[in-house]
Amino acid sequence: MSPRRNRPKGAGSSGPSAEDDRSGRYGGWQSAESWQGEEWNVRHVAGASAQGKAYRCPGCDQMIPDGVPHVVAWPDHAGVDDRRHWHKACWNAKDRRTTRVQRSRNTPKF
Repeated sequence: MSPRRNRPKGAGSSGPSAEDDRSGRYGGWQSAESWQGEEWNVRHVAGASAQGKAYRCPGCDQMIPDGVPHVVAWPDHAGVDDRRHWHKACWNAKDRRTTRVQRSRNTPKF
């Protein structure tokens, strides 16, 4: 009986290449989507990567508590300052939402 191999029988690569690693620093995966005639970069953020940070979702205007998985989206032509953090459900429902968000009386206007 031969010993078990723990390494792939590949061509000797030392690990995944930069092109294979689309996860970035937040541990999620990134894709490109078209919305409102623009290309958007969409990154899915794992909850463990969002520890200690809270964001306000532009879809529902509610807080995304720290440690909750969510989506970060920004236009392809924009920079870091234009990234927005969305609840996953809000990002998926962005085409079904009205243009005017209804706030409750006690919601702060950020």
